[in-house]
Amino acid sequence: MTGTRDIALLTNPTAGRGRGAKARDAALQRLREAGITPRTLQGRDPAEALDLAHQCVADGVETLVVVGGDGMVHLGVQATAGTSTALGLIPAGTGNDVARYFDLPRKDPRAATERLLAGAPRRIDLARSGDRYFLTVLAAGFDAIVNERANRMTWPRGQMRYNIATLAELRVFEPIPYTLDLDGESHHLEAMLVAVGNGPSFGGGLRITEGALLDDGLLDVVVIKPMSKTGLVRTYPKLFKGTHVTHPAYEHHRVHSVTVAAPGIVSYADGERFGALPLTVECVPGALTVIC
Repeated sequence: MTGTRDIALLTNPTAGRGRGAKARDAALQRLREAGITPRTLQGRDPAEALDLAHQCVADGVETLVVVGGDGMVHLGVQATAGTSTALGLIPAGTGNDVARYFDLPRKDPRAATERLLAGAPRRIDLARSGDRYFLTVLAAGFDAIVNERANRMTWPRGQMRYNIATLAELRVFEPIPYTLDLDGESHHLEAMLVAVGNGPSFGGGLRITEGALLDDGLLDVVVIKPMSKTGLVRTYPKLFKGTHVTHPAYEHHRVHSVTVAAPGIVSYADGERFGALPLTVECVPGALTVIC
């Protein structure tokens, strides 16, 4: 953030089970020690937080720093994409995939603020569908179905809710019929999931679109073709290392634009409910400036 003094700090205080507020306080202390007094913002809900972010950008703030997880990054991206306002991050979420992309300290907000202060602007790509953007991965298959079930559950809390949702869906899951349009080339197939990556990972380090780059002007589309439920369970741990790419059910395409269609699937992007299929997603090169 060399030379920048005009910043706004937007916080999700409930991120990471309450770590957001503590991370904000640590970041504020370090920024003030550096002679920076940022605008501090906190929405009562995501809609208000997004309104505040848009207002900051409209006011011409140089850098919008979000404190939270990938959901807060997603919100910040909607306000800063295609503008002169840069986006910074103090990680305080559960998954923190964007923090992984830029090798930011994920458990030490003061150290993350140091990195912010020493950072330089970098232009990266975004993925866009309609007027909405995402930075990480769009999930449009088994993983999205699990998210839908987990969001309907009220118990238990945390990661265990997703584990239970995964087991429940796995019992009844069948391959999904997809139609994909990859840069104008149509494909009809059955698959366990289709993922569209601007970056390489989602869900707390699951490297589903291994090899995706943030500045190559391309989207990485990964198809996991039909496999047994036992095979799916055995392959899952490989996603954390990206070694699933050697599995015969794995298929990888690099494209500028993709349309994904499948019946009854609601997609998730940056961990947020994104929209029902079909969706067309395009890469927007250099759409975002980040401080990293």
